[in-house]
Amino acid sequence: MNIIIIGAGGVGFNLAKNLLVGHNVTIIDKNSEALHKIEESLDILVVKGDAEEIETYHKLIEKKYHLFISVTDNDNVNIVSTLIADMILDIDRVFIRLKSHFYPDELIKKKLNIEKIISPIKLTSTSIISMLENHRFNNVKDFKYTPYKLISIQASNDIYPIKLVSEKFSIVGIERGKLFFIPTQEDVILPKDLVYIFGLKDDIVTVCDKLHTNNTISGKNCVISGGDRLGIEIAKELIAKGKNVKIIEKNLSLCNTANEALGGKASIVHTQYETTSLLQEEGLDRADIFISATHNDEFNIIKSLEAKEMGVPKVISVLDNMEYYNLLHSLNILVARGIKMSAYNTIMEHINSNRVVVQKVFCGGKATVLMRKFFAKSKFLNKELKPIKSTNSLLFYIQDNQLHPFVKSVKIKENDLIVLFTTSDNINEIEWIYGL
Repeated sequence: MNIIIIGAGGVGFNLAKNLLVGHNVTIIDKNSEALHKIEESLDILVVKGDAEEIETYHKLIEKKYHLFISVTDNDNVNIVSTLIADMILDIDRVFIRLKSHFYPDELIKKKLNIEKIISPIKLTSTSIISMLENHRFNNVKDFKYTPYKLISIQASNDIYPIKLVSEKFSIVGIERGKLFFIPTQEDVILPKDLVYIFGLKDDIVTVCDKLHTNNTISGKNCVISGGDRLGIEIAKELIAKGKNVKIIEKNLSLCNTANEALGGKASIVHTQYETTSLLQEEGLDRADIFISATHNDEFNIIKSLEAKEMGVPKVISVLDNMEYYNLLHSLNILVARGIKMSAYNTIMEHINSNRVVVQKVFCGGKATVLMRKFFAKSKFLNKELKPIKSTNSLLFYIQDNQLHPFVKSVKIKENDLIVLFTTSDNINEIEWIYGL
C-alpha cells in the first residue's frame, strides 16, 4: 500500500516504523528535527512542509494512495490536512486523530470522507472506566460482532492452584510474571496469575470469587492525579456513576479549567508538590481508587507506587511506554494505555482488521485475538469448515450466540464467528484466519 502519515511525533513515528514493511510510507511534518530522526532510523520518504498548505502535497499528486493518516497533536491541522488531501489526492481510506469533538463523529466522517476517527482521550478514559466496572476486573475488551468480552482478572495471593472449566466461558491466556502463554487443559491457575477469560460478562462474574478473594472495595472514593483533558474526561465518567472524585493538579490554570468543566462536582486540589504527607492530608489513604493520569509515564509510576504503599486497594497508572507493564503488574498496579498508545493501537488494529475480520491485541501486545464473521453472501455458508492445526493457540466458533471449541469440522451459518487467540508472533495462524 501507498500510505501518507501527517505528523512525525510519537504516534506518527511508531505507525511509520510498523507500516514500512511491505508498504510505501510517506510522512509529512514541518519539524526538521523530528523528520531527521525518522530519516536516520527508517527507510521511508519524508516531506518537510506545512500540512495545512496545498503546496506541500504537489509532489505527491501523481500517485494513488491507499491510506491517509493524520495524527498530529493539533485538531485543526488534522482536519485541514484531511480536507486538502481529499481535494487534490487520490485516496482510498482516511483515518484522523481528534482530541475535541465539536460535531458528532458521523457528521465529520460524512463531510470529510473519513473512515475512522480516533479519539485517544475518550479511548483511554473508557478503558479506565471498564477496569472499574467490577473491582475484580483488570481490563475489559469489547468486540464489534458479539456481546462476548475478553476480561482479565488478577488471581489473589492466597488462592490455591485451581482449574477453571466451563461450557460458558474459556480461559484463553495466562500471564505469569513476565511470561504469557496460551493455556492447555492441564494448566492450573496460580496465585498472582493474570488470567484472561473470554465469555459473557455475567458468566465471568460468577467465577470472580474463586480467583479474587478481596471483596471489600467499595469503589466510592476516587483520586485522580492530573487535571488536564484526560483527567477531566475520567472524572466526568466517574461522577456520572455516582463516585466521589478528587483531582490533584500542579497547574493552577488547569485546576480552574477542570473545576469549570466539572461544574464544581469534583474536589480540585492545587499543589506544586505532591508529597506523601500532602497525599495523606488529602485523604489518599482513605481512597478506594487512585488513577495517575498525567502525560508523564515516570511521574505516573511514582505516584502509583506511593498510592499502593499507602494501601489504596485499586491503583491505575496511565502509560504510553509498555516497557513498564510487567513491573507494575507484578506490584498489582493496573496499566491503562496512554493517549498516544491508544491512538497507535487503535489505528493499527483498524488497519489490520477488515470488514469480516476484527483484530485486537492484549496483554501489553504479547497476544492477539482475531474474530472472523460470516455474512449473508459468504462463500462458506452451509459448508463444512475445518480448524487449523495448532499447538500454541485456542480456536472457537460462536453459533447462535453459544461458544464452542473449534476442534472439528463445523457447518457455517450466517452470522457465525470464528475466534482465534494466539501469541502475536504466530504469523501462520493469523494469516489463516484472514485467508478465510
